[in-house]
Amino acid sequence: MKSAITELFGMKVYTEDAVYVGDVDDVIINVDTKKMESLALGNVNQEVLDITNFRGVKIPYRIIRAVNDIVIIRHLAGMSRPEIIED
Repeated sequence: MKSAITELFGMKVYTEDAVYVGDVDDVIINVDTKKMESLALGNVNQEVLDITNFRGVKIPYRIIRAVNDIVIIRHLAGMSRPEIIED
């Protein structure tokens, strides 16, 4: 599947376990190999990733599972679904 890199900007990123991670802010490309290296995410879900003192996070290309209307990445250890507290 080929698509324009600009189509990725603003896409929502979720894990395979349906946990929201963040939004695609940028795409990092290795100019020597002409391949995508990672996605830079902003608006990161603070309940999933602790990024205190950082503005975002980079998601390596190797953990991206699918791209369509959203981006789905492999679920990583340490990422957990926020607990739902019922009254």
